[in-house]
Amino acid sequence: MCFPTGFMDVITIDKTGEYFRMLFDVKGRFLIHRIKKDEASYKLCGVKSLSTAAKGIPVLVTHDGRTIRYPDPLIKVHDTIKLDIESGKILDHIKFEPGNLAYITGGQNCGRIGIITHKEK
Repeated sequence: MCFPTGFMDVITIDKTGEYFRMLFDVKGRFLIHRIKKDEASYKLCGVKSLSTAAKGIPVLVTHDGRTIRYPDPLIKVHDTIKLDIESGKILDHIKFEPGNLAYITGGQNCGRIGIITHKEK
């Protein structure tokens, strides 16, 4: 069977009991990173937009196209959420603020990891 994979997706090989996460290398190509079983239960997703659906229900949209209803009011655009893969629920969130680590996912510096020093409006 073939399934498409993208950034931060988890790949499980049942026969060998191995778990991998899709990341980018410093040249922008996909890289398969080996992870432990407990790390394979969640996925990090970037928040792309926040809006309200029908009847005023708050929803957020992630970088991989997931729509999650009733998110925590503290979650804002550009933050990162820790998403449980099985249930689709938000486990935790990381704010986009100076001092936190960032993983560049597009442009000339794709695949690089750095510390956020300041934000421009």
